[in-house]
Amino acid sequence: MKRERENTTVQSEGGYQPGGDGEETTALLGQDVRVSPGSSFTFSVFNLMNAIMGSGILGLAYAMASTGIVGFSILLLLVSSLAACSIHLLLTLCDQTDVTSYEGLGERAFSKAGKVLVACTILIQNIGAMASYMFILKIELPPTISGFLGAEHSGVWYENGVVLLILVTVCVVFPLALLPKIGFLGYSSSLSFFFMLFFAVVVVVKKWSVPCPLPNNSTLTLQISNSSVSDCSARLFIFSSKSAYAVPTMAFSFLCHTAILPIYCELQRPTKRRMQNVANVSISLSFLVYLVSALFGYLTFYGQVNSELLRGYGVYLPRDVLVMSVRLAILLAVLLTVPLIHFPARKAVLTLFRGERPFSWLSHCVSTFVLLLIIELLAIYVPDIRNVFGVVGSTTSTCLLFVYPGLFYLRVSNDHIRSFTSIGAVALVIFGVFVGLLSLSVIIISWAQAS
Repeated sequence: MKRERENTTVQSEGGYQPGGDGEETTALLGQDVRVSPGSSFTFSVFNLMNAIMGSGILGLAYAMASTGIVGFSILLLLVSSLAACSIHLLLTLCDQTDVTSYEGLGERAFSKAGKVLVACTILIQNIGAMASYMFILKIELPPTISGFLGAEHSGVWYENGVVLLILVTVCVVFPLALLPKIGFLGYSSSLSFFFMLFFAVVVVVKKWSVPCPLPNNSTLTLQISNSSVSDCSARLFIFSSKSAYAVPTMAFSFLCHTAILPIYCELQRPTKRRMQNVANVSISLSFLVYLVSALFGYLTFYGQVNSELLRGYGVYLPRDVLVMSVRLAILLAVLLTVPLIHFPARKAVLTLFRGERPFSWLSHCVSTFVLLLIIELLAIYVPDIRNVFGVVGSTTSTCLLFVYPGLFYLRVSNDHIRSFTSIGAVALVIFGVFVGLLSLSVIIISWAQAS
């Protein structure tokens, strides 16, 4: 594979090559993971799972409450299978063209316009991911601090989520995001995967700690319009306007495609089949963790599942040590991940507006501040995390997960249009466009009806 020094996240060219010298810092859609040359199969699986698992896990129980157990399971299996198929297309294109970045494939397919389109899509996706993480900090940080301090609600400053969000951003996120190179944080990001596993285990264990029917609590707003406090029965299929959030949330949760090519290039004995096995194992294990956490989260709260699952445990088990511990673990993962997601987003902005100009501290600081300001405003004023999952998932996530891989394959590959792979690529594009437009339309209509 020839050496194309192109970063997977719209950075100025910096690249990946099988068996290259030194370590390359790979910005993995929200997480930077340092992949050593010649990574083993197991280590590559771990890195890809680290790229897959994210804040989407907190919204999947709500997706199940909006679609039913069987409906959710079918949709989750469908999305995960299509994710594996789209990865197959990217790996095939990588072998055919020797291009080792998502943006590079966009440029090969549609010239500079394709590269810019992919760069903008990844930028919006990363902003949405960061906004979802900051939203979690805003919601979960006050009760976590209060729980560990054993303080009652008394209007003290640390019970104000907005104040804490601004404070954490200024004191922690902004200084870390200002670093021109933050590859060393890639080591700490690996902890986030274990935090997600810990979260899934706690969700299973606490299924029997929350009573049903749930006690009345005015601080937890009912999320499903047809549910009642006394409803303790699980439903297999549910169809409503809120079901439109399900597939986008799943797409948001399985998006790891900008991580595939660099991990492929660093894999020991890199072959398409071997990397496809890495992807299949990673997606399968992530599928199991997602399904277990969503199922037991739904069976705990039923119709009262909150769009951000941890919030429900905070309301009904505010002093539970295990719940407080998993809250702290998730918050630490979020806090360390935001600067990592910010790094490729800032690089995308600088690439789009400055091109290949020399590094400038002024542009670096201004772009960092503006991006964090936008993300902060989204986290403060967006009332519900499902809105982030819904809008980002139905637009950029579906494009990166379904539309672009199929479109690029049809444009670049020499396969006959009637070949099995080409037909699959067409189906992937049609599915992505249909689901994205349908979900976004229903979400916008539900907003209009609610206003």
